[in-house]
Amino acid sequence: MQFRSTSVSRTPPSLATLVLLAGLSALSMNLYLPSLPFMATYFQTDYKTMQLSIALYLLVNAVLQILIGPIADKAGRRPVLLWGMALFLLATLGCIYAPNIESFLAFRMCQAVIVVGIVLSRAAVRDMFEQDKAASMIGYVTMGMAVVPMIGPAAGGLLQEAFGWKANFWLPFALAALALWLTFQDFGETAASSGKTLVQQFREYPELLMSPRFWGYSLSSALSSGAFFAYLGGAPFIGTEVFGMTAAEVGVYFGAPALGYFFGNFISGRYSVRFGINRMVLWGCWLNALGVAVSASLFLADLGTAISFFGLMTFVGLGNGMSIPNATAGSLSVRPHLAATASGLSGAIMLGGGAALSARAGALLTRETGAMPLLWLMLGTSVLAIIAISSVIWRERQLGL
Repeated sequence: MQFRSTSVSRTPPSLATLVLLAGLSALSMNLYLPSLPFMATYFQTDYKTMQLSIALYLLVNAVLQILIGPIADKAGRRPVLLWGMALFLLATLGCIYAPNIESFLAFRMCQAVIVVGIVLSRAAVRDMFEQDKAASMIGYVTMGMAVVPMIGPAAGGLLQEAFGWKANFWLPFALAALALWLTFQDFGETAASSGKTLVQQFREYPELLMSPRFWGYSLSSALSSGAFFAYLGGAPFIGTEVFGMTAAEVGVYFGAPALGYFFGNFISGRYSVRFGINRMVLWGCWLNALGVAVSASLFLADLGTAISFFGLMTFVGLGNGMSIPNATAGSLSVRPHLAATASGLSGAIMLGGGAALSARAGALLTRETGAMPLLWLMLGTSVLAIIAISSVIWRERQLGL
């Protein structure tokens, strides 16, 4: 395989670089979550308005991924990564020094540009490996990335109590500066030039949109992760308002899905080549649904507690860790020459749905409703994920693939 050189590095990126790039996207999403109630007080607004910083961030992530993919297929992975991280640094400073909630939300949306890290780290893996091996490698990359959401909220809660909410933005700023330097040094170009204009590159989208397999993989990933995005929008409220937990306690408990996600990604890295991506996605979607169903049953029986609510979210993480890397590899392999475009589009579908579910979760919850509206929302998306991947398996059997 031939790699283009745009400056320092002429070799493919190391696994450590890919993990850091993917992890930054996760860190900027969830590090500050334990601070949300305190930020609402600081900006003199209510929790639902403050919670929009999650939904709007995810929405802009989705839009950017639609743009990033074709641009990176045209211009290359490396320059898009470097520009994206530089812009993230500026946006983070804007969040730190925002004088009011409107300015904060505007800069928070700009922070979404860091999504270049996860889109192009996945595309680079697909550039270098075939489908099943790519699923295995994406599993290892996201296994390392899972450490971030596992410790991120806990660290965010501690930073909130020690230094205030702004510390939860200074930390990503410092890590993004490190990632910018590391990318410049280590990330050699992994994609050959498409030879097409940017307009021609965007015209490749119908080739993906007309593929039932692409939609099946993308929707199974989006709906499986949808349960987690709903959790992102609702769990901080449930922790603080329903269970009366402190920011540090919410941060520690909040990382439960990431623990499962870590092991789910390890299973993907270890067994995707042996069992194939379809089985791994299906099993992951079932585990996801099982964890939510058991939690909902406990609350319906008036046996739900903070331990059961957060603890059973480990199954959501475990299922996502098995389903997302494999479904992603499947969607990227439908048209391998459009790997970055497919990565961006499938990610946009996932995060667009995630933004809606996160906002919906925040709007549904009150002290009186407790956790059940969130659990019903999560269970519904989990069941739909099973249907989506089952349709892919059924279609492949019909076609004899």
